[in-house]
Amino acid sequence: MPKISMYSTAVCPYCQRAEMLLKSKGVAEIEKIRIDLDPARRDEMMQKTGRRTVPQIYIGEFHVGGFDDLAALDRAGKLDPLLRGQA
Repeated sequence: MPKISMYSTAVCPYCQRAEMLLKSKGVAEIEKIRIDLDPARRDEMMQKTGRRTVPQIYIGEFHVGGFDDLAALDRAGKLDPLLRGQA
């Protein structure tokens, strides 16, 4: 399974929903990059993604986007192959 990383904050409900969805898919470990604790990481996220909101989710090197993007991938049947490294 590719590495999963997520830019997030402590109080973001969409971050929590994204984590629940990923865990329901068998993801055991998510690297959380807390932009509320480290402002430099917020700048890094905005440069990498062009977005200001959290969560910003990566599966391997693939930028999924936010929770709505993750849920849309799941509905389209594209999340499971991505999690298996078959993007």
